Amino acid sequence: MATPNDEAVIVDLHNDLILLVDHFDHRGRPEHFSEFWLPELRAGGVNVQVLPVFVEAQFQSEGALRRTLLLIERIHRLASRHPEVAVCLTGAEITAAVSAGRIAFVIGLEGAHALGQDPALIGTMYRVGARVVSLAHLGRTYLADGSGFDDTSRGGLTSQGFEVLAEMERLGIVFDISHLGMAGVDDVLSRATRPILASHSGCRAITDMHRNLTDDQIKGIVGLGGVIGVAAAIPPFIDPARPTAARVVDHIEHIASITSIDAVALGPDFVDDYYAEVHGGRMVIVGVDQEFVDAEIRRPSDLPKITEEMLARGFSEADVTKVLGANAMRVLDAVMGVGEQA
Repeated sequence: MATPNDEAVIVDLHNDLILLVDHFDHRGRPEHFSEFWLPELRAGGVNVQVLPVFVEAQFQSEGALRRTLLLIERIHRLASRHPEVAVCLTGAEITAAVSAGRIAFVIGLEGAHALGQDPALIGTMYRVGARVVSLAHLGRTYLADGSGFDDTSRGGLTSQGFEVLAEMERLGIVFDISHLGMAGVDDVLSRATRPILASHSGCRAITDMHRNLTDDQIKGIVGLGGVIGVAAAIPPFIDPARPTAARVVDHIEHIASITSIDAVALGPDFVDDYYAEVHGGRMVIVGVDQEFVDAEIRRPSDLPKITEEMLARGFSEADVTKVLGANAMRVLDAVMGVGEQA
């Protein structure tokens, strides 16, 4: 019997797979994507994959621009080697790729470290294909403070950060609010005029940690026409003790209960395999000291478990389809590559 996973366009707003692809490419193993990630994406039914370019700590100052451009080039080369995928710059290109049976890749920047203190470089990032951008990770950039600084500075957007926000809206780059500190979120919600994303976040009302969103922040995002991608694969965001598919759906239910089912999407943040392979352990998250177990949603092939849990709780197939991808596509269609004057 067909399920929503078989029929829906499934959008994953956050998977760091390009880091692991890059790692194996440098070691003479270009087959890694076709042998591991492509089957995983197909098993999870993923049609649209936002690929964030995350700059590791050792590159975040002097080497950020070079590292960012190299990873973006890696994404373009990956697409050129694999006809099953396509880098897309607009919602229309996504629709065409999916209709042709391909997986649509959307390039993102996680932290925008490459911009340094030069807002003009956001135009460069647009030209090389970036369409979803956040301004900070856990720490501080020239543009904003990440949520890891909330206990010390609570700094918002800098003047350069405001310039970048305005230019992103003008060009048609989706603003990603995930990882911003409290003051930065307030700044964006007060200035933004176009739909935005929280690509991979959770609800602070369920799990009280700095990377999650308060009810007021969630309502502010939705007020702009945006959506929240639930970070299903990161235990501290979901529930350190019980990071199950059921707890993921608890976050989905909470967002829907205070706003609308139209506000919910998926941004699992599949990064465990990278940290296990490259660093021999789990990701270290600032401000998370407690032990946690592996998430039930660890890889794309686990995504159908979310659908099963939603259906078991009485969500309609139409509402499941919205969460799987229709809500995220509404934002991507409205903003990606669509300038303010369009």
